[in-house]
Amino acid sequence: MNIQGWAEIALILGLAVALAWPLGIYMSRVWNGERTWLDPVLKPVEGLFYRAAGVDPTRSQGWFGYAGALLAFNLTGFILLYGLLRLQGVLPMNPQGFEGLSPHLAFNTAVSFVTNTNWQSYGGETTVSTFSQMVGLTVQNFVSAATGATIAAALARAFIASRGAGVGNFWADLTRTTLYVLLPLAFVVAVVLAGLGVVQSLAASVQATTLEGGQQTISLFPTASQLAIKQLGINGGGIFNVNSAHPLENPTPLTNLITAVCINVMGWAAFFAFGRSVMAKKDVRALVIAAVLMLGTAGAALYAIESQPAPALVAA
Repeated sequence: MNIQGWAEIALILGLAVALAWPLGIYMSRVWNGERTWLDPVLKPVEGLFYRAAGVDPTRSQGWFGYAGALLAFNLTGFILLYGLLRLQGVLPMNPQGFEGLSPHLAFNTAVSFVTNTNWQSYGGETTVSTFSQMVGLTVQNFVSAATGATIAAALARAFIASRGAGVGNFWADLTRTTLYVLLPLAFVVAVVLAGLGVVQSLAASVQATTLEGGQQTISLFPTASQLAIKQLGINGGGIFNVNSAHPLENPTPLTNLITAVCINVMGWAAFFAFGRSVMAKKDVRALVIAAVLMLGTAGAALYAIESQPAPALVAA
């Protein structure tokens, strides 16, 4: 343990909370259907989605209808993702030539990504094609995170709703959260990460010559675009088996800082968005302080533990 380590922990938490405050206010405006600075660009796109889906965004749903729509959407997402993974071998954008996933692995992966668990029991660079990563897993990284945000939005409305009033429209919440919050943030972060050296390629791989003169095949994927929403959506399940320990996914200390802040910022923003929506800013400040103390204490304990040398290394 040293002062640099403590400073890094404090920097990440400080940046996450500082950025979360304005982001949370913006999220609350999105949840409440208020005007945002992205309206001139995204409002026509939002309306196009509603017309295509036959959705009336002004029609509020009760808790039963809201929950039913949420479950139906995620069940459909599971079925589509499961089918995509099983049929991966005959689908396009598979330069790696990967076969379809086995039934149990496709089931495990689909359930995991649809529920925002994103637990991986496979090596991404040796199992899942470019098409499956982009169309299957990345899409679920967006909509599973957006689903969690819709629940927070509905809960906030329930706190201030009159008896018998609805809790909002799931389809509108899902569309607005994805379109106004997650997509713009992920776009900016992906461009920044790609500029800092995170790989973004549709090629299968590249051949490299090692210092010893041997040949090495290095897998390539559209990593920056998936990494951005993986972190912002508080997802797991990255392109590579070791996720952010891979040099093509996390090549520099700066990319490490950015991704660490990104995986924290949306959780903190939800505090501020909830507080503004239910008009309980003082209560939310107390929650944020309590969360900072809890996370700081847990982070300090983990840092102290992880800073100790491995017993096997000491014994050797």
